[in-house]
Amino acid sequence: MFAGAGVTVTATEPDGAMLAELRRHVPAGVRTVRAAFEDLRPGARYHLVYAAAALHWTNPQGRWSRMAALLEPGGVFASFGGPTQLVDPAVADAVRVARAPFLESDEIPSPDGTPPEQAMQWPGTELRRSAWFTDVQQTVIERRLTMSARDYVGHLSTISAYLELPASKQQQVFAQIEQVLPETVELCADVVVHLARRCPER
Repeated sequence: MFAGAGVTVTATEPDGAMLAELRRHVPAGVRTVRAAFEDLRPGARYHLVYAAAALHWTNPQGRWSRMAALLEPGGVFASFGGPTQLVDPAVADAVRVARAPFLESDEIPSPDGTPPEQAMQWPGTELRRSAWFTDVQQTVIERRLTMSARDYVGHLSTISAYLELPASKQQQVFAQIEQVLPETVELCADVVVHLARRCPER
């Protein structure tokens, strides 16, 4: 969307196969770089840096100074994420039972220990404590999705808790879960957006 509006875009991805997939879906003018966040070397500075459901994979040590180094003073950092939860309690319970031999929970705990009931969630909590950022805002975009059982299992295969299992265990837990799912599932997939502005040069 940004590229289509004439904005210059650089997209990063550490996995070669995922980068190849990305390149198949973006305009030719999008610059793609195979690199983890920690491997990026500031050269050009950007007006916007954003991460979608990936920030929790980054190294917390020096995270915000590295982020600030990529931004123009006054530039904006944006983070998008949030849990995807089954709406039907009976289906959620069945999935929990199917998952139990492999995982106690598939939730991603807050990297800084922020409890889920707190109004400001991570990474907003860290951004507020950072000397590099100001004007921290949090917005929730309500979203409901319906998808097939197979697509839902595909979604689960992108979640950290499952990715950290051995490959053989992943296949087993996905097969167990798919067996207990109805043909389609309804999901609460609210998107939590955090915005923060890079402070002027100190």
